[in-house]
Amino acid sequence: MPDRDFFNLRDAVQLLESRGELATVSGRIHWDVELGALCREVYRRKGPALLFSNIQDYPAETARCSQLVSGLFASMRRVSLLLGFDDVQPNKRLVEYVLERNDMRIAPRIVESGPVHKHVITGKDIDLLEFPVPRWHFLDAGRYIGTLGCVVTKDPETQQLNVGIYRGMVVDRDRIAVLIISSQSWEIFREKYRARNEPVPMAWVFGWDPIMEFIAGTTFPNGVCEYEVMGAYRGRPVPLVKCKTVDLLVPADAEMVVEGYLSLDPSTFALEGPFGEVTGYASDVPTMRPAMKVTAITHRDDPLFRATAAAGLPNAPSEFGYVIAIQRAAIAWNVLRNAGIPGILNVCVQPISNGTTVIVQIKKTYEGQPKQIAAALWGSLTCKSVYKIVIVVDDDIDPTSYEAVDWAINYRVDPGSDDLGVFRSTIGWALDPSAPLENRQPSELGIALGNRLLIDATKTWRFPRRAEWNNEKFPPVSINRPEDIELMKRRWEEYRIKNWDEKF
Repeated sequence: MPDRDFFNLRDAVQLLESRGELATVSGRIHWDVELGALCREVYRRKGPALLFSNIQDYPAETARCSQLVSGLFASMRRVSLLLGFDDVQPNKRLVEYVLERNDMRIAPRIVESGPVHKHVITGKDIDLLEFPVPRWHFLDAGRYIGTLGCVVTKDPETQQLNVGIYRGMVVDRDRIAVLIISSQSWEIFREKYRARNEPVPMAWVFGWDPIMEFIAGTTFPNGVCEYEVMGAYRGRPVPLVKCKTVDLLVPADAEMVVEGYLSLDPSTFALEGPFGEVTGYASDVPTMRPAMKVTAITHRDDPLFRATAAAGLPNAPSEFGYVIAIQRAAIAWNVLRNAGIPGILNVCVQPISNGTTVIVQIKKTYEGQPKQIAAALWGSLTCKSVYKIVIVVDDDIDPTSYEAVDWAINYRVDPGSDDLGVFRSTIGWALDPSAPLENRQPSELGIALGNRLLIDATKTWRFPRRAEWNNEKFPPVSINRPEDIELMKRRWEEYRIKNWDEKF
């Protein structure tokens, strides 16, 4: 069982630094494009998390906030460390741990005060750009404050709290234009506020225990409070304080909280987008979207601004991709478990896909099993915007290996058969650039539309058994026999392989 002995952002930064997983950027860097460009280059080079301490226009001596930290989750080793493991863990171990913790609950506790309320800014003193908010990419429409900020909302009737991750662009000193992709709790809350003709109270939390980002970036069933799940991961209650100007609760030792109200009145909307999204594309167009009016900013002494370069590219997955890879694999496994489908051995989501593709490894027990897996995933409300492509492989294929999965697709899939299954015009993802823009308009359709694909990369059971294939239905694989390996192991030194010092 991992030991999580750090419980705020500063402790997490110290942990990663002590393990060689965080570097400080002390040279001057500009918040306009340059900072985001460096983050993406470090992703590409598989480098450390970055603490920026010398940002243009934000000198340490005078700025309200002078430091920004990014990339905490941008490797599987750092995901493992931040979950409390001593070092990097295999995919299956992480998924099993998340499956266990997601089903546990520890209720939060309310405290009177906390470091996040050391400084309270209201009224005309509010200025979002007193914080080093970057323009992350040259194609971005503006400076994006909401990249890994965790947004707290609540049901106005039941008072149930919800924590999610949405994107937000600074419009002016006290407004944030917000893109909120439809999610279960948010949709329910929003419609209740709309029926009341009231704005939605919101609180953005920037920087706390990284487990908040790990939990907020995924989808839980209706009625689940993310603070209770965070408590289960932490092994103790989350200490919460009441916001100063909205009726919401936030972590007492968060770095910074932005409070306010999101208006649902179209006359108050502001132009937002495009933005270099997790897909790696700036695929949306400028659109009038709801804007939150900021009513207060609270923060600790010398706050650390938590943010990330969102765009994920080949060989350089985004931090968000790593945040959600394990969670979305675990959620898929949970769906399949609850559906009663046998033989599930492992479930993998690669960070570059952000959950768009899920790979399921099975011990195949009947021919229709992969189709049942796809149907269960596509029919689950908790999976509605992910798992566009479902790939099912046999137990001899490592689902975490692109090469192994590609081999299975090439030599176990017949494109002219029903090894490929397409499910058309179902629930899609509003950020998917492969879908026509008109199908990605939840305001018109209620939700985005898209098509889904099953790739059954398991060996077919429809071939006749052949004596030449050891009475199996599929040709044998040309792997070394155990006795061949033992022979090589015994004679390895005798081969005298020059210019190669590999040990068997």
